[in-house]
Amino acid sequence: MSKGRIGEILSQRVLILDGATGTLLQERGLPAGVCPELWCLEHTAITQDIHRSYSEAGADVVFTCTFGANRFKLQQYGIQDAYGINSGLARAARQAVGESALVAGDMGPTGLFIEPFGELPFDEAVAAYREQVQGLLAGGVDLFVIETMIDIQETRAALIAVRELTDAFVIVTMTYEAGGRTLGGTDPLSALITLQSLGADAVGCNCSTGPAEMIPLLAHMKPHATVPLAAKPNAGLPRLEGGRTIFDMDASRFAAYAPEFVAQGANLLGGCCGTTPEHIRSLRQATLALSPIPPLRQSIPALSSPRQAVILSADAPLTIIGERINPTGKKALQQELLEGTLSGVRTLAREQVQQGACLLDVNVGMPGIDERHTSAEVVKLLARTVETPLVIDSSNPEVIEHALRLYPGRALINSISGEAGRLQGLLEIAARYGAMFILLPIEGRQVPARAAERQHIVEALFEKARAHGFTRDDLIVDALAMAVSADPGAARETLATIRWCAAEFGALSVLGLSNVSFGLPGRPWLNAAFVSMCIEAGLNLAIANPGSEELMNLARASDVLSGRDREAAHFIARFSGAAPAGPAKAAPALTSPQRVYRAVLEGDREGIVAAIEQALAEGAEPQDLVSRQMIAAIREVGELYERKVYFLPQLIAGAEAMQRGFAHLEPLLAGGGAAKPRARILMATVEGDIHDIGKNIVALMLKNHGFEVIDLGKDVGTQALMTAIEEHRPDMVGLSALMTTTMVNMHQAVTTLRQQGCSCPFLVGGAVVTQAFAETIGAHYARDGVEAVRLAERLATP
Repeated sequence: MSKGRIGEILSQRVLILDGATGTLLQERGLPAGVCPELWCLEHTAITQDIHRSYSEAGADVVFTCTFGANRFKLQQYGIQDAYGINSGLARAARQAVGESALVAGDMGPTGLFIEPFGELPFDEAVAAYREQVQGLLAGGVDLFVIETMIDIQETRAALIAVRELTDAFVIVTMTYEAGGRTLGGTDPLSALITLQSLGADAVGCNCSTGPAEMIPLLAHMKPHATVPLAAKPNAGLPRLEGGRTIFDMDASRFAAYAPEFVAQGANLLGGCCGTTPEHIRSLRQATLALSPIPPLRQSIPALSSPRQAVILSADAPLTIIGERINPTGKKALQQELLEGTLSGVRTLAREQVQQGACLLDVNVGMPGIDERHTSAEVVKLLARTVETPLVIDSSNPEVIEHALRLYPGRALINSISGEAGRLQGLLEIAARYGAMFILLPIEGRQVPARAAERQHIVEALFEKARAHGFTRDDLIVDALAMAVSADPGAARETLATIRWCAAEFGALSVLGLSNVSFGLPGRPWLNAAFVSMCIEAGLNLAIANPGSEELMNLARASDVLSGRDREAAHFIARFSGAAPAGPAKAAPALTSPQRVYRAVLEGDREGIVAAIEQALAEGAEPQDLVSRQMIAAIREVGELYERKVYFLPQLIAGAEAMQRGFAHLEPLLAGGGAAKPRARILMATVEGDIHDIGKNIVALMLKNHGFEVIDLGKDVGTQALMTAIEEHRPDMVGLSALMTTTMVNMHQAVTTLRQQGCSCPFLVGGAVVTQAFAETIGAHYARDGVEAVRLAERLATP
């Protein structure tokens, strides 16, 4: 019923979402330091009055007061009944608005990092969100909203939890920094491709920015969106005025952005921090005469990783799928996979990307291995290591499903055929996780030798795929390259299949190129000649070794001659020195100390201890490993982070690798005289704020750079700070605040501590803290952990 109602509204006009419930709760008495959800449940009259005010202002959808009502956040207040909190708050919203508005069950971040970017197991995150969804459903919500997310993997966990329990409408919005990426490094297009394929009914952004900065993000997504787009910007930027947090945009200025939002593709509009019922009333009025642009496409052939989207198209240059992460014929890789060490996989992945691979095939199947476990570990490693989307390659459906569940993007399955007993199961898996798949035109045990047979099988299998909601955009046909040494006509049949895919069937095609030359000498030349012919016939993707100079050179030349490389951009890049023109030259072997450096730089938390042990066995000094390798490497990590080459996951991985390595060396350093700490820093999240992810990252970075850090934790009152300052005599104090409400507490803490005689410098930061705010309270501002280190180094220098 509600899904139909939403669809009807979206077909006619902009759907209006509510505004910032937190803003009104604070005005109505929500104190700092309490559990907001429990307080809302205990003050139902206030909560319901706010819901009604948004409904009366014109909101089609009001959000339940359950943003932080997941078990991990509730447990920080000693609350165990997540189900009861969610169901109670959902009922309160339902009773408040009746049938005048739809009620959306609101779900926000857990405050934890989820694998592969953190320690929380993915399925534990899904289970926590399922608990929240069950409570919201019991309370009578009409739809769900997953909002203010910075981690694409956590967002996936929440969306999967919803989809495992209901087919209700789901809105998913992430929050982006000024550079157009989340703190985790995900850009809007990658998020869109991942989330709409996984089952989100609307995708967009909320919080973090005002309207002007959010409009370009939607414009970037719109051409590729198969679902409506949603936006909930802040009412400008926060500032502290008279002890209160104020947002600088009134209702009329806020609503004035509505026409541009709609023109750039927004279908759902509301407000985030600082917006009130008056903002929503003005927004509703401003959109009444506007006609929203519906999604521009029904499906899209696109893949994504956490940090990159690859849009596939028939007229684009040939897309290379790197084939080398496969143990077949590679004894060293086989041994590594059996031992559970993955440094070789990391190297193979990086090399192939540098050589021109746009996608990476991952196959770890071999005798004697736990393929399900190993495949998952490789997928998690590569999600952290390379931006390139992955192709999940296995003959075992269970392996494919487990890898797809964990992969924080939209992957490609290699492959689905008409094999009896497997087709339906694999199609269901692909549909469940929104994956694309290679369609292999094989039924039974025989490989069809002729193009006509392959075409018949493709059409039959596609009809079965359509029953699961797939379109031609969701599949890539394997045109089947067979050995010309066994059948001289094999190449002609493959070319005919490619031409049929392009001209008649209307789907993309792919080949495993090397099969064609099997059993013959001069194989690189045969493969290269064949790829040139295939490109002319319309081939779109090739599973190949990007390190083959012959193949890659002829492929890029053929792209130009076939008109698929516009302005010869890829060809020029390859041969002008902007990209490698041939196979990457073997890099000089790293010394053992250099391997320690590389482990920190690449965030190799698993391999750094082994690298250190080897370096020590070869005579390296522990202090040299720390100062010349590890500290130098973590500085480079920081520089890459500042240049937006690295993002939060890589920063954390590098810091944790450094920490793990230092912990291993510390007993040896103590024996030989460990270096004196550069300065002592007291760290805390201010009173009323239970968020400490940012503060923990800053503390980790400071420790890695030789500072002594005393971490007081979160929700630390001014008196506790004063007591700790008197006890530890720090050289500086670092304070963090994530919420607009606790900016006031940061101000009060610094002012009071100064009055009580604390003369050391204060470092402040957090999501809502700005340079201007820091200056008003006489503190130094650090945007992130890298900036905090540099600031601390300056302040610690006499």
